[in-house]
Amino acid sequence: MRVAILGLGQIGGSVARALVAAGDPWRVAGWTRSADGRRAAAQGGIETADSIGDACAGADLVVLAAPPLACLELIDTLAGPIGRGLAPGAVITDVASSKAVITAGAAERGLRFVGGHPMAGGEASGYVASDPGLFAGRPWVVTPTEPADADAEARVAALVTACGAEVVRLGAAEHDAAVAAISHLPLVVAAALVETIAGAPGWPLEQRLAAGGWASMTRLARGDVEMGTGILATNGPAVAERLHTMRRILDEWLAELEADPPDPDRLRGRLASARGRLAADERGEAR
Repeated sequence: MRVAILGLGQIGGSVARALVAAGDPWRVAGWTRSADGRRAAAQGGIETADSIGDACAGADLVVLAAPPLACLELIDTLAGPIGRGLAPGAVITDVASSKAVITAGAAERGLRFVGGHPMAGGEASGYVASDPGLFAGRPWVVTPTEPADADAEARVAALVTACGAEVVRLGAAEHDAAVAAISHLPLVVAAALVETIAGAPGWPLEQRLAAGGWASMTRLARGDVEMGTGILATNGPAVAERLHTMRRILDEWLAELEADPPDPDRLRGRLASARGRLAADERGEAR
């Protein structure tokens, strides 16, 4: 099966390397806007193309491995003349962090599309951050097609399995609500924390004293700006809903801390409750 991977950053590069390692029946052609990225991928044994059209020529499966807004641009591209160069019955999928907007865009343009999202990766970017084992044992969301297209879904599921990941079938809206909670809201919180502290009076001293807590809490704010922009621009309502809930909870914390004096028992209780919820999750207990 010939696979065109459009985008050879951390995720796209990892998909390409995993498929190359898997061998037959996978044949990979990759493209990325970055000449340096193409060069690095070629040096790593990935067949690269100088254009989207060259990468997609004869492809049975196309993987859009770009930030969400760039995926929408690629959908427009594949709906045009370049799409006619694909193999008959070719399937298009993606690895973006939001699904509803992207799957709707593909449907509007009449593409044979199955949404996907591997739940792996980090704030590092570029082909140099890729890892053929990145997806091993990790969930990879596949969104069912409407109308149903079992062959297209099976083709994407085969790619997921070849990368060592576990297929998790979720509707686009259900996926977007879940990742808003566990990924997109934390991105906003990390950025807001940086906006609150970094550059404010006292920052030189605070920066000198900062240790693991600051580094871990701001990790997501160090990530790729275009990726973060696309995530929030295409999943804004779901993130906003979670942010409203968090604002209410922060107001409760503010009331606790502004008490004269703060009540240690109440603070202890809230911290213990938060810790207990995480401990229950680690034990696999339902709440």
